[in-house]
Amino acid sequence: MGTCTKIALLTVTLSALCIMTAGCAQPKVQRYGSVIGMKPDDIKEYKRLHADVWPGVLKQIKECNIRNYSIYIGELEKDKYYLFSYFEYTGDNFAADMAKMAADETTRKWWKHTDPLQVPVPTRKQGDWWAKMEEVFHCD
Repeated sequence: MGTCTKIALLTVTLSALCIMTAGCAQPKVQRYGSVIGMKPDDIKEYKRLHADVWPGVLKQIKECNIRNYSIYIGELEKDKYYLFSYFEYTGDNFAADMAKMAADETTRKWWKHTDPLQVPVPTRKQGDWWAKMEEVFHCD
């Protein structure tokens, strides 16, 4: 088979794949950013915990449709530290998935270690632990 024939065959195959997958729903991604405070004396322990996150916690995060999850720490004012959390949610019922996570025994035990190290910001909404942030720009 000549090069031109191979290219033509590949083009037809790729075109067919595009047509076949055009009707397939791609997972909708919702991006979440949030912030919480942290006392300087607790930074070392928070980093230690997150250097070796429990496998059950990681499993629950994935089962609750959370992907690409990161937590950053930064000193935004002198001696005022904050954690910034970013993740992508690919499920179709965020509230149900978060309730599932909150009901998980391993995750609740994990939070007993991490929550005391966090300081909720005064501007968070009632019922929230981390203050949610509004996405104003995104570029893939």
